Amino acid sequence: MVGFPSDVRSTSLDPSTGALAGLAPGGVLVDMTTSDPTLAAEIAAAAAGAGCAAVDAPVSGGDRGARNACLSIFAGGDAAVVARLAPLFKLMGNALYMGGPGAGQRAKLGNQIAIASTMVGLVEGMVYAHKAGLDVGKWLEAISTGAAGSKSLDLYGKRMLERDMAAGFYVRHFVKDLGICLSECQAMGLALPGLALAHQLYVSLLAHGEGGLGTQALILAIERLNNTCLDKKPE
Repeated sequence: MVGFPSDVRSTSLDPSTGALAGLAPGGVLVDMTTSDPTLAAEIAAAAAGAGCAAVDAPVSGGDRGARNACLSIFAGGDAAVVARLAPLFKLMGNALYMGGPGAGQRAKLGNQIAIASTMVGLVEGMVYAHKAGLDVGKWLEAISTGAAGSKSLDLYGKRMLERDMAAGFYVRHFVKDLGICLSECQAMGLALPGLALAHQLYVSLLAHGEGGLGTQALILAIERLNNTCLDKKPE
């Protein structure tokens, strides 16, 4: 797992130092980076040409999922190869076979699209509750077991209240993911306005030098839009 598609390309396909250059016939390259589906297919084709196999297996679950071995793993590639890797994947979490090369990446991109709008809704709700004079901690507790409950709330609600912006997943990496999502949607002729809005809000964090914070830093963007802050009494 590396950071960006350019890193995936160099670490996988570089003719001198790439992983495929040193992989013996019959070997398997597993890339768990969230990356471009077309690049995943390109790597799979190059691996097949070298007598090897490649699996794209990006993950979701954040730092807690990694520590607790309960990541969701989206696997794309040859079904038989993915089945062979099942014992390895089980050490990290739950792997589901999504289809051929690139399918794992597309499944993860769909995951990121869903998370993006969920985070926007959660943060907007928190800012509203604060401005309305509610105890935001009690409000989060109240909604957590109802229809508004989510993994995003569980992972990030308390962190945002405590102003803990330490990265379990970097803003700059989420911006990269959402950019790939937008490129995919453009190629498909899809209009997803929620995705586009979330991307712009996260890009605003980059503009403020906050790319090294965790994705829960979205609260900062919405606070700035409204000239408010959750740790100050609302006016």
